Amino acid sequence: MIILVLTTLCLAGTACILFAGYRIAGHSRKQLLILNAHRIGARSAIQKSRMDLAEVRNRARLLEDTVSGGASAVEKVHKAIANTTFGLIDMFSKDEDFRDNARKARQSHEEKSEQIYKAVRTTNRALHILADTLIIGKAEKRIVSKTKKAP
Repeated sequence: MIILVLTTLCLAGTACILFAGYRIAGHSRKQLLILNAHRIGARSAIQKSRMDLAEVRNRARLLEDTVSGGASAVEKVHKAIANTTFGLIDMFSKDEDFRDNARKARQSHEEKSEQIYKAVRTTNRALHILADTLIIGKAEKRIVSKTKKAP
């Protein structure tokens, strides 16, 4: 009889321990799901920040390419107009001194034009580098700091 009572108590104790373990496991599972949801949310925010940064970089690159391409197009039109004008002067001018002066003016014009368009391209590139350093550099630092803080 005592053995039956002890066996029953042991089985009841084991059942209580199993039930408590089951409840703790269920609670732990809920906590793990919540933690995983927070982790996924944090990664999504970081990924969104990275995509925003990539978009800013692409827009800056597009702007730089647009300015550079626009300067090249304007330079070509400018050269075509200058070549036509100086060519007509050279072709139809009867005075040799006037032609020599026009040739000197043409050479000076070509040198100055080349310097100006080179300065436009250099300034464009410098502004792009400055913007990249100031704007994009700060955004990258924010992403890195968010990555380090994320669980």
